[in-house]
Amino acid sequence: MRPRILIFLFVLVSASLTLQAGLPAKRPAKPVKNIILLIGDGMGVSEVYAGYTYQKGSLNMMRFRTAGFSVTYSTSYITDSGAGGTALATGYKTYNGAIGVDSTGQPVKTILEWAEEKGKATGLVATCAITHATPASFISHQARRSDYELIASDFLKTDVDVFIGGGRNHFAKRKDSVDLTRQLIEKGYTMAYTLEELGGIAKGPVGALLAPEHLPKISEGRGNQLTESVNQAIRFLSADPDGFFLMVEGSQIDWGGHANDIKYIVEEVADFDNAVGAALDFAEKNPETLIIVTADHETGGLALAGGKLSTGQVTGSFTTTDHTGVMVPVFAYGPFSETFGGMQQNTEIFSKMMNAFGFIKSKTN
Repeated sequence: MRPRILIFLFVLVSASLTLQAGLPAKRPAKPVKNIILLIGDGMGVSEVYAGYTYQKGSLNMMRFRTAGFSVTYSTSYITDSGAGGTALATGYKTYNGAIGVDSTGQPVKTILEWAEEKGKATGLVATCAITHATPASFISHQARRSDYELIASDFLKTDVDVFIGGGRNHFAKRKDSVDLTRQLIEKGYTMAYTLEELGGIAKGPVGALLAPEHLPKISEGRGNQLTESVNQAIRFLSADPDGFFLMVEGSQIDWGGHANDIKYIVEEVADFDNAVGAALDFAEKNPETLIIVTADHETGGLALAGGKLSTGQVTGSFTTTDHTGVMVPVFAYGPFSETFGGMQQNTEIFSKMMNAFGFIKSKTN
């Protein structure tokens, strides 16, 4: 009888462990109040570790305890920022160049629009033109990412509370001679053109257009504008008792990859990481906040060939001047953060944010 008992116990314990392994992680009792999504455009694992080396073994991203990977393909094997941003913003895989539309060209609601509809404050921050592909994917619905003036016009169709970035010419010096900044002011926005002006504004809605097109590189004197922009955005958005959604993009990591310029990459990763630190500092003081860090794709196919943590020196080689199909990292902190671990489709990040907010998507929306 003893062998039979042992076999039975083995089967029972094995079945129990299998069932436990299949159980979902314990969920927080209530939805999160705030979500901050930070996107390092073009930031793969190699770019993160290059930044870690450049910072001599210190990154705010090391503060996360939940990590995973995102699969980034669009309807093509290699995504672009339009399709990649749209997947994160809407939960739909789409064609390259699409902005907030599905693969048939139909507009699909973004997480920012869901948050607006549910009464939360919303914001966008970027180091590129605010009409560029990734930020545009959260607020606009256009067939082509290059239609910057149409994307700018879509800002008037939303009630986004804060937007900070470049792209002033797409609002004011347009081919159709329409001054959208005036229309935004008429709608109730206060417009700012420097961070100093922004700091003097007491409440939103507010738009800060800090450059005619894109903001300068770090190497060209941008300084801490991204981190300061994040802090300013949080200042405005956290005043809403219903909470907020904020998307932050470190836009120019991607451009360093396209240029095969590792110095450009690590400087931009370090700058993006400072913004991550600002978001984490807020979340540590406001525990109803979920922080997610990821990328829309990797750029350059960077392989690290050498480096020295004590000096910050890092060297590498590139396989392309374009995007690649490799998975990108996902980091999460706060309530529901455990759901972002492991390997996932980029579209699942949208679904997990919806779940964390407690938003229910019906068949009609």
